Amino acid sequence: MARPASAAYRCTECGWTGAKWYGQCPECQAWGTVAEADAPRSTVSAASVSAARAARPITELDTNAVPRWGTGIAELDRVLGGGIVPGAAILLSGEPGVGKSTLLLEAAARAAATGRRVLYASAEESTAQVRLRAERTGALHDELYLAAETDLATILGQVDAVKPELLIVDSVQTVSSAMSEGAPGQPAQVREVAGTLIRVAKERGLPVLLVGHVTKDGSIAGPRLLEHLVDVVCSFEGDRQTSLRFVRALKNRFGPTDEVGCFEMTGDGIAEVPDPSGLFLSRGGTPVSGTCVTIALEGRRALPVEVQALVVGTQAPQPRRVVGGVDSSRVAMLLAVLERRCGLRLGQMDVYVSTVGGIRLVEPAADLAIALAIASAVKDVALPQTLAAVGEISLAGEIRPVAAAKQRASEARRLGYSTVLDQEAGPLREALRRAFAAADASTPAGVPEF
Repeated sequence: MARPASAAYRCTECGWTGAKWYGQCPECQAWGTVAEADAPRSTVSAASVSAARAARPITELDTNAVPRWGTGIAELDRVLGGGIVPGAAILLSGEPGVGKSTLLLEAAARAAATGRRVLYASAEESTAQVRLRAERTGALHDELYLAAETDLATILGQVDAVKPELLIVDSVQTVSSAMSEGAPGQPAQVREVAGTLIRVAKERGLPVLLVGHVTKDGSIAGPRLLEHLVDVVCSFEGDRQTSLRFVRALKNRFGPTDEVGCFEMTGDGIAEVPDPSGLFLSRGGTPVSGTCVTIALEGRRALPVEVQALVVGTQAPQPRRVVGGVDSSRVAMLLAVLERRCGLRLGQMDVYVSTVGGIRLVEPAADLAIALAIASAVKDVALPQTLAAVGEISLAGEIRPVAAAKQRASEARRLGYSTVLDQEAGPLREALRRAFAAADASTPAGVPEF
């Protein structure tokens, strides 16, 4: 018997639909997951709308601010836009071991300390493991409830029994639902679990914090639809070799996305760093060649960051270019500009460039500081400790203005940097002359010429 022409096929893993059967899903490349699905209805009947849900002119809507309540962690509230909105779905992603569970456990304990009942559903650890971490970090409170569940229906049953004011699910990729096929973490399962939790959050006004895994390229694991469903997407960044951590808002329906929260991992848990201005500077008191300070903009914060460079002669046919905390292609471009526009011979030298404190500079405003640090290393002349440099460098050797220049200059002067080099210094060659003219002329190397 011939199949009806309207028959459709659907992938049980990623949700792809099509009119033809495939052994391998064209979308997620999974084998044996394409099955026949029911044909969609051709028409949709209109539903009755209650008076409470009736559409109203936008000018008649209430303009009062959305109510929020703080988590007790000022740096996290800064990223969220002032606190948690009732019914909001918040996704926190990050690499394994960066401290996502520690941060959320601390937020849960502080919310419980204010009298709010919190349910922490751990699908990766047992309650005993979470209790041990809570004892170590001091996150124990009677209003903080723990449950080790991997089934979505059981978690919803716990929500009905506990009636929390905040729900934390760690993590969304390890929870499974009987309403969807596939193993936990598969796109279809993640979509079903996240969609159900978000629907519960909206219906009950219950804020939900979801922990999300990331893939090896740094993106959030699971379907892209997950980021569209939630209200807030936060990224927890940091190198496990250092104690510094950053929380950035990649999406926020209730606040700005240019805020950054700064934390430090300690033996007693995670601690806030309200003023991180001294974390990215070296502690030495004697000026050293090959260093320069720039004012980086992290969210709305202007932070001084020290850039260090080391230049060593080599006989290798291909000199090494090693960078840390900066863009390697950007450094290669600056080396070409320094050699062509300023006369620095770098073709037979190994160049190493790095930042202090583990911070990563991705904005072009750090170009001038990188160029000054490299020139200082080549000439072996230390720049003054009261000098800061901010500016983007073009291929023509010009210094271009950057965003929030006044804020950067104001922060630099507040921290004691009396000389700030920016686009007002003219071309790069002139900026190098001014920087080294401000250095101590009594140094053995003297003031170099460009």
